[in-house]
Amino acid sequence: MARRRVVITGIGVISPLGDSPNRLFEALQAGKSGVSPIHRFDASSLPTRFAAEVADFRLADYLPETKLWQDAGLASEFAAAASQLALADAGLLPGATGVDRTRFAVYLGTGEGTQQFDALMGAVAVGYVPQSRSIDSARYAAFATQVYHPGREYEQELHTPIAHLAEYFDLQGPNYGCLTACAAGAQALAEATDLIRAGEADLVLAGGAHSMIHPLGVTGFNLLTALSTRNDAPQQASRPFDRDRDGFVLGEGAGMLILEELDHARRRGGKILGELTGFGVTCDAYRVTDSHPEGRGAAECMRQALADSGLKPEQIGYINAHGTSTKVNDAAETAAIKQVFGQHAYQIPISSTKSMTGHLIGAAGAVEAIICLEAIRRGMIPPTINYTTPDPECDLDYVPNHPRACRFDHALSNSFGFGGQNVSLIISRYSAEPG
Repeated sequence: MARRRVVITGIGVISPLGDSPNRLFEALQAGKSGVSPIHRFDASSLPTRFAAEVADFRLADYLPETKLWQDAGLASEFAAAASQLALADAGLLPGATGVDRTRFAVYLGTGEGTQQFDALMGAVAVGYVPQSRSIDSARYAAFATQVYHPGREYEQELHTPIAHLAEYFDLQGPNYGCLTACAAGAQALAEATDLIRAGEADLVLAGGAHSMIHPLGVTGFNLLTALSTRNDAPQQASRPFDRDRDGFVLGEGAGMLILEELDHARRRGGKILGELTGFGVTCDAYRVTDSHPEGRGAAECMRQALADSGLKPEQIGYINAHGTSTKVNDAAETAAIKQVFGQHAYQIPISSTKSMTGHLIGAAGAVEAIICLEAIRRGMIPPTINYTTPDPECDLDYVPNHPRACRFDHALSNSFGFGGQNVSLIISRYSAEPG
């Protein structure tokens, strides 16, 4: 029996560069940066004082009813807005005919929910005992029970935003989530593809949503020395593969796609935007916060994606790199690409759109899959901006600073996360005949 093919029939995006695939891609083509000083909280005392925020976001601008999300954090709200856009794009909002909602699944890659930072810090301050440098748990608890919001506590749970999406959009099929750091959005798409191939669903609303632009998030990444500290020139801070890179730039947003079994899409007359033809998933099994220096897991992940799609290495026309702008990751990813593609690696256009969007963490893989799809449809490869000084360890074609017209049929998108998680997706131009 032939394997069930998985096509893309709707896309929705919320990003620092716009809330539609068209606005996002036009900004990428223009080499526009979404990075600016942090406005959401006072970051003046932190080593990094900038990020790629989604500006002026209001969930009410996207949904007619927002009560389900009244206590939710930004990640959940971004997921809701992007889901509304994707379902509308596919003609699959509640009430759509010709769809069995019990065969319509949800798979969301995301991170932590709401952060009650002020309540937490207030309770810690009240409970702190200077003499012993400890926390009096009774004093802490007495204050915390007065200031903590129970609804916001519930919204911290990973399952909550997924349940909200299912309830609001009447999606009665399998309901899953994953939290695999920077690979989460891509992993959600990979595992959603498997749900359809296995016959467990006909459609899946799948993707990623995340925001860590809050005091705990920025402080944590600063302590890991993972963020750029180029505060004097934040729009030049994200510089993947450049010799002078000094860390990534934190971003936020959501990307949601409608994945659908091909024959199902044909029967209901759905528009087919592209196809997810292959994926690979591995773990470095090395260190929690460092990629394997030789790109061991990344290389195997790309090999698996090629094998799953049935494509030869030379059929890949573009790679959207994980490309975070850290010293270790960019060198390891370059090494991995060379292992998989050999001499052909030097012929493949590669770019990191994180140079413009920042790193969307759990949302990155899904948004970058949408970027790959748009690049195929438009015949245009987005650039890697801020590339000024070549690094001998990173010597491939990173499409520096300017977009490139190029017709191609298959793009590979890499997402590598803390914990050693690796996911590679292959997005392809749709053809009535496979291969």
